Amino acid sequence: MSFLIRSAENRDLTAIQAIYNPEVLNGFSTWNEQPFDLKHFENLLIELKNQNFPFLVVEDTENQKIAGYADYSFFRSFTGYRHTVEHSIYVSPEYSGRGLGKLLLQSLIEHAQQNNIHVMIAGIDHENVVSIYLHEKFGFKQTGYMPQVGKKKGLWRDLVLMQLMINA
Repeated sequence: MSFLIRSAENRDLTAIQAIYNPEVLNGFSTWNEQPFDLKHFENLLIELKNQNFPFLVVEDTENQKIAGYADYSFFRSFTGYRHTVEHSIYVSPEYSGRGLGKLLLQSLIEHAQQNNIHVMIAGIDHENVVSIYLHEKFGFKQTGYMPQVGKKKGLWRDLVLMQLMINA
């Protein structure tokens, strides 16, 4: 199989929605409890482009399918945080274990390096040990652990905060 990382386009949004919404309904990678409609992803694409933030897809070029996506945006809306971003990475379960999260994370870091980003933050569910390990491999350090700050499916969720100094 051959994979290509590229910027998301309008034609990819239905596939992105199909990756994200099952995680909303069935998983803990996001603590959002309501699926997003296509309009949400259309607005997100416009917003990220306007802010010069990446919205990337990894495409299975042989099957012409979107296998995953990633983005980053401001960590917080205050101007003092303008050099700090928080990212998201989602890979379709069909493509799990093929290193696509690694490819997407590397691409996000490269974009951040080229765009005067100082710190990249990851907020990860405490049980997502695969994601925690992936981030550690890229040099992210755990800088916070917030017990029971979220609730999903009737369960209290702990948040692991990790960060990478991009341009130290």
